[in-house]
Amino acid sequence: MSWFVEVWEQFYTAFLEKDRYLAFLKGFGTTLEVSFFAVILGVALGVILAIAKYMAANHKGCRPLGWIANIYITIIRGTPVYVQMLIIYYLILTARGIPAIISGVLCFGINSSAYVAEIIRAGIEAVDRGQMEAGRSLGLSEMRTMKSIIMPQAVRNILPALGNEFIVLIKETAVIGGITVLDVTKVAMNVGNSNYDYLTPLLIAALMYLVVVIILTKLLSMFERRLAKSDRR
Repeated sequence: MSWFVEVWEQFYTAFLEKDRYLAFLKGFGTTLEVSFFAVILGVALGVILAIAKYMAANHKGCRPLGWIANIYITIIRGTPVYVQMLIIYYLILTARGIPAIISGVLCFGINSSAYVAEIIRAGIEAVDRGQMEAGRSLGLSEMRTMKSIIMPQAVRNILPALGNEFIVLIKETAVIGGITVLDVTKVAMNVGNSNYDYLTPLLIAALMYLVVVIILTKLLSMFERRLAKSDRR
């Protein structure tokens, strides 16, 4: 019983006292906001990179685009996201007075784009090559065929993987406090600084991440089952 009372007191101090739960909720809102806009940026850049690699593989004149895309992807995937965030924040954006949260969105969007590009590339390659030939035989240009025939089928294949990328991105943003953004992890650390108890607020932050990830995972599973049912019709 005394153990339960002690745990409750620690929870109350870390989460309820002085309405600290409002700071946790606001911080987690910042986490979701950064993740949402970063994944949009990542998908936009990923599509461009994937198409560049596709064009380079099928047209000799476009090979320089493929080299640029490969170099970009190699650098981004081969360096830690935390280091990328610090470089973007301190060397590029701080001198121009751009808010730290924008730096975070750019960093995680750029980082995500390298992984999204490979997801989209795999989705495009999963579409039967005969689809391109069929589109060209109907008189469509290669780009029109890609836009109207190939990409819709590829998107259908990659949506579950993109959902997983969004889930991973939410967890990766836990380091954004390193550039003074008040996300939920940074809020937990601030509460720990004031109470000299870091474990309880960090456990609360971890639980908030866990709940959202479980919800998103369930929604993603439901979506995949609906796609599977439609494929069998």
